[in-house]
Amino acid sequence: MALMKDEVDIVIPTIRTLDFLESWRPFFQPYHLIIVQDGDPSKTIKVPEGFDYDLYNRDDINRILGPKASCISYKESACRCFGFLISKKKYIYTIDDDCFVAKDPSGKEIDAVEQHIQNLITPSTPFFFNTLYDPYREGADFVRGYPFSMRSGVPTAVSHGLWLNIPDYDAPTQLVKPRERSTRYVDAVITIPKGTLYPMCGMNLAFDRELIGAAMYFGLLGDGQPFKRYDDMLAGWLSKVVCDHLGLGVKTGLPYIWHSKASDPFVNLKKEFNGLFWQEELIPFFQSVVLPKECTTAQQCYLELAKLVKENLASIDPYFIRLADAMVTWIEAWDEFNPPKPAA
Repeated sequence: MALMKDEVDIVIPTIRTLDFLESWRPFFQPYHLIIVQDGDPSKTIKVPEGFDYDLYNRDDINRILGPKASCISYKESACRCFGFLISKKKYIYTIDDDCFVAKDPSGKEIDAVEQHIQNLITPSTPFFFNTLYDPYREGADFVRGYPFSMRSGVPTAVSHGLWLNIPDYDAPTQLVKPRERSTRYVDAVITIPKGTLYPMCGMNLAFDRELIGAAMYFGLLGDGQPFKRYDDMLAGWLSKVVCDHLGLGVKTGLPYIWHSKASDPFVNLKKEFNGLFWQEELIPFFQSVVLPKECTTAQQCYLELAKLVKENLASIDPYFIRLADAMVTWIEAWDEFNPPKPAA
C-alpha cells in the first residue's frame, strides 16, 4: 500500500528517455509524476507505459508562466522547481534520472518515497540533540537528560536522503578520488540542529510543500548564468534559514538510493568554478542572517532574504542582483499558483 499516494507528487527533471523508471515501478506507479524536460523542447522524451504523469517542456513553462518563466533555470536541474510550483499535493519527492532503487544490508529493496514520508510525518528535534538520533523510530526514544518540554518536537519540513555507489562530490574531490564509492549504509535519520547549515543534494529529496514549498526555489542558474551546479546547495541554505526562523525541522539520512553514474569532473569544474570561491562568502552570510520576527510565512521570509541577498551579495558579483530579482519573481509565481487557503 503506497503511503499517502494522493498527497505526494514525484518531480523528475530530465533531458533523456526515462528508462530508469522501470526499476522504480513497484514504488512509483501508485503516485503522480511531474516530469520537467530541460533543454530542447522539440526533443521527445519517452516515458515507460503505466505511469500517471504530466510532462512539461520549456515551451509549456513559457506558456504557463508567461513573463515569470524568467525565474525558471534552463539547462540546469533547477528546472525541477517548476514542478514544485504547479503541484497541488502536500508533499514533493524529487529524484534525478540516474538514481535507482538501492538495497539495505539485508538485500531488501528500499522504498525511498515511503521512508521520506515517514520522516516528514514524524516530528524533528532541532533545538536539542538526541544521541539516539531519531527518537520517533521504532526501537528508539529520548535518552535520559532530554528535556520533557521538548519531546513533542516540531513539524518536519524537509527530508534529505543519501546515496550509495557514486557520492555527491564536487569536481576537485572527484578528481582526487575518481574511484571512491559510497558503500557505507548508515541506518540513521538525524535532525540537523537549528543554526547549522548543510549541503542539500536535490537528487533524493522530499519536503512538505505547505510548510516550506515557497522557499524551495533552486535559484537562477545554468544557461547564461555564472553560477552552475549549486542550485540545490542554494536552495538548501535558503530553506534552512527559513526553517530555523519558522521553527521547522530538517532531517538527513535514510532513505538511500543507488546513484549510478558519475558526471565528468572536468565539465563539473568549469561549471562549479565560481561557486567554489563564492561559497566561502555565501555560507558565512547565510549563517549570520537574522530574519525579522514579522516574517511569519515562508513567502515573507523569502522576500526578506531576496532583499538581503541584493544588499549584501551584489559586491561579490552583479549576478546576485539578478538572483534576488528572480527570487521575488518566484514568490510572485508561487502566490499566483498557490493562493492562500480561506480560513476555516
